[in-house]
Amino acid sequence: MSIEVSSNASGRPGPVAAPKSSVPEKMSRESVTIIATLLVATFVVILNETIMNVALQRLMVDLGVDAPTVQWLSTGFMLTMAVVIPTTGFILQSLSTRAVFMLAMGLFAGGTALAAVAPGFEILLLARIVQAGGTAIMLPLLMTTILTLVPLAKRGAVMGNVSIAISVAPAMGPTVSGLILEHFTWRFMFVFVLPVALAALAIGAKYLTNVGETEKTKLDFLSVLLTVPAFGGLVYGLSQIGGGQSGPSAVAIAALVIGVASLTVFVLRQLRLQKAEAPLLDLRAFNFRMFTVSVLLMVVAMMALFGGVILLPLYLQEIRGLGSLETGLALLPGGLAMGLLGPFIGRLFDKVGPLPLTVTGSILMVLALWQFTTLDAGTPVWWIVTLHVGLSFGLALLFTPAFTTGLNPLPPHLYSHGSAIMSTAQQVAGAAGTALLVSIFAVVSAASGLVAGMSAAFLTATVIALAAVVLSAMMRKTEGAAPGHGVH
Repeated sequence: MSIEVSSNASGRPGPVAAPKSSVPEKMSRESVTIIATLLVATFVVILNETIMNVALQRLMVDLGVDAPTVQWLSTGFMLTMAVVIPTTGFILQSLSTRAVFMLAMGLFAGGTALAAVAPGFEILLLARIVQAGGTAIMLPLLMTTILTLVPLAKRGAVMGNVSIAISVAPAMGPTVSGLILEHFTWRFMFVFVLPVALAALAIGAKYLTNVGETEKTKLDFLSVLLTVPAFGGLVYGLSQIGGGQSGPSAVAIAALVIGVASLTVFVLRQLRLQKAEAPLLDLRAFNFRMFTVSVLLMVVAMMALFGGVILLPLYLQEIRGLGSLETGLALLPGGLAMGLLGPFIGRLFDKVGPLPLTVTGSILMVLALWQFTTLDAGTPVWWIVTLHVGLSFGLALLFTPAFTTGLNPLPPHLYSHGSAIMSTAQQVAGAAGTALLVSIFAVVSAASGLVAGMSAAFLTATVIALAAVVLSAMMRKTEGAAPGHGVH
């Protein structure tokens, strides 16, 4: 990580509730250690998120379960993430940095150990849910810590390093699991991850210090209860609605209706609790214009991203006949490009601001997705890999500026809530993008064949991506805010 380092008298990072004028221009060595530890931990937990996708076929045979049942290993993970992430704003304010990290990595390591020895499907599902609880806390913890410790002028560069975790890790997941499954049983997907998780936990336990100060905030149990039908209902409904050719099921529609209704009640309750300074998820972050624009840009980019993440493996396996390992290797260059470009794009962001990066990125994303609509059974694999690298480059130009521009203007007391809102929006947008594109693929494929279905789904992703061009043109450089509320 290319961060300038300096030592202050105490060697300890400053408190969280400080206006930008008192944030040191350079970071202490301890601050760098804290962020590096969190970054490695985040990489490991996000890698685990996608490592199961290639293994589902093997698990169906080994555990004796059918396809809808085994899919719950992914669905259950996603649902847990969707329910836990909205509560992380409260968790990060109520517990110390060290306590939150130990909770997150403790849950993740415990879930990983349980998964490695799971005797059957039920225990494996429970293990994945425990893992997801830890995973959900890590990314908001990392982003909140960066906002607290990193001087404004260097936030882009450090946020660029975060893209390594959020881009390279999911891209490597299918490749890593494909390699493991070539030579070992599915249990080794967890056996190999466990030592890294335990090492991160041990390093964090030894070196991690508390960043900022905790606040005494009341937990609104009704808000916590509402997160289950609100975010869980939305993500489950969206994940199921795109599953079949016969149209959405009654269960999926009911889950969506319950999700929307519960989300409405949840939002109204948070607005009412703001007056008493006790919301579970503080929506006053949306008072900051660039935060709102950045969240919308993230949502559109995430929906378009799933054009590459979900549709390309379907194309490579169902139309081109590639195996799971070959598919993982074909998609790896794009994921590596997105992550490895992140630090460079972050430093560029610190110099030129978001506008030239996001406009270039959104146009590149539209062009790549449009080219994907022309794929057929004879398209060379090298051209598909090239297009995927181009799409990944476009997304890299969007993600770091969107994260940084959106979170920069927030006052310190909204850091954790802003991070939680962005992470929640990513989860819901990912589920929505998957549902929409897979539904279109399934319906058109049933009527006109797989190639036509793929083309129609990518055309939809291209149209969605056009909204990113409009939002990108609205991006402006933001300054850090002193504590307080307001519209910027």
